[in-house]
Amino acid sequence: MNKNSNTYTFIYASVMVILVAAALALTNGLLKEKHNKNIEIDKMTQILRSIKVEATKDNAENLYKANIKTAYILNSNGQVVDESQEATFGVDMSKEIIRPLEERQLPVYEAQSEGKTLYILPVYGAGLWGPVWGYVSLQADRNTIYAVSFSHAGETPGLGAEITTEAFQEPFSGKVLFKQGDFRSIAVLKAGQKSDNQDAVDAISGGTITSKGVEDMLLSCLGAYKAFFEQVEAEKKEE
Repeated sequence: MNKNSNTYTFIYASVMVILVAAALALTNGLLKEKHNKNIEIDKMTQILRSIKVEATKDNAENLYKANIKTAYILNSNGQVVDESQEATFGVDMSKEIIRPLEERQLPVYEAQSEGKTLYILPVYGAGLWGPVWGYVSLQADRNTIYAVSFSHAGETPGLGAEITTEAFQEPFSGKVLFKQGDFRSIAVLKAGQKSDNQDAVDAISGGTITSKGVEDMLLSCLGAYKAFFEQVEAEKKEE
């Protein structure tokens, strides 16, 4: 074929376009796969942190498999609607939180600590500059908090971003969600303040809006599991 002909030029250009497009598609696919994997690892790390297990990107998967024994999805009546761990892990709380309560998928992860069952529940809400989220682990009574893990998208360093610190998170341990048989959640109050009808932790100094966001997040998200929590008392009465 004459390399100086228009036909040759057209064919050559077409082949090059196809090759470049294929290379870009392959690169994009590989990068997207790596990005999604990093998101999964980060999620596993946060879930593990809520049961006081520290993980790195190198050991998160193994620790997750060793500690998270089962996972399932509930409806708002506390009934299991899906027992697939993969489906549970894939629930996007940023989408679920805006659905009507009766339509929400409510993930539960179960772990074992010193022979006792822990229930891990995801929470999602809004801070000052963007979303805040996390995981709350409950003891076998589904009332007492074992530990929490919070994160954020863009809260102010030294202020709202302090929700990720041990100083803010540790005081949640041992707090209870129910008082006198009623679901109350946990209040996040200015240091020194107390609530008469619910357990409370200190808010972040200078991070009032983010602290309030965490309080609202816990009330809204954990409140959706109320029927699941109350099953424990119902089971006790049947014994």
